[in-house]
Amino acid sequence: MTPPDPIILARLARKYVWWTTPDIAVTMPERIVAHVMNIGDYDDVQALATLAGDDYLRAVLQHAEIGQFTPRSWAYWHYRLGLATPGRVPSMPTRTFA
Repeated sequence: MTPPDPIILARLARKYVWWTTPDIAVTMPERIVAHVMNIGDYDDVQALATLAGDDYLRAVLQHAEIGQFTPRSWAYWHYRLGLATPGRVPSMPTRTFA
């Protein structure tokens, strides 16, 4: 699976990844996609879903880092991408201490 076009990712990074430059952010496309999935507005989410495709979004969700999704968006995307059945959403990523 390939990430969406870097030009599109840079545009999204300017809006959703405020702590670094778009040029640096596009080197981590999954992070940009996860942030849009979590806090993106309707138009950006729909555009991203069309450009990236469900398989790419599933991969981002399945490899999410701790804190990238709120419980609400975690549940939404699992249902939206067919990764959960009603009442059976997988647990969010958690920290473990050795």
